[in-house]
Amino acid sequence: MRGDALAALARQFVSYLGVGLAALAVHYGVLIGLVETGRADSVRAALAGYLAGAIVSYGLNRRLTFGSARPHAEATWRFGVVAAIGFGLTWLIMAALTRGLGLPYLAAQVLATGAVVVWNFLGHRVWTFATRPAAMLREGASGVR
Repeated sequence: MRGDALAALARQFVSYLGVGLAALAVHYGVLIGLVETGRADSVRAALAGYLAGAIVSYGLNRRLTFGSARPHAEATWRFGVVAAIGFGLTWLIMAALTRGLGLPYLAAQVLATGAVVVWNFLGHRVWTFATRPAAMLREGASGVR
């Protein structure tokens, strides 16, 4: 990767992390609120927090991180697929670490977050918000060149 491309990727990832902090605040707020009030166990609370954070993440990442012009009708379902896989990873990691290994829920969530943030960034960068190839834009919906 060339120097300027690497620098652009680094800037984009830093922006992604900044947006992630906002989404993370929502996620952890829901998680802690549900667990500490006894309304949900740690795994269910983590999943509820993940969904709340995903709502924040979509809007901010679309606009600030990726500057995507992909239509919402296309970007939202793609975002949903990437987020659903991240949701599944969150469930697996949280269940394994809290129920299987008995780790405290916040420690388990920090580890889950670390794994899922990498998956989500890559998925959104290369698929959800990726720029459409120019050939597809010229061909339009008909596929005729």
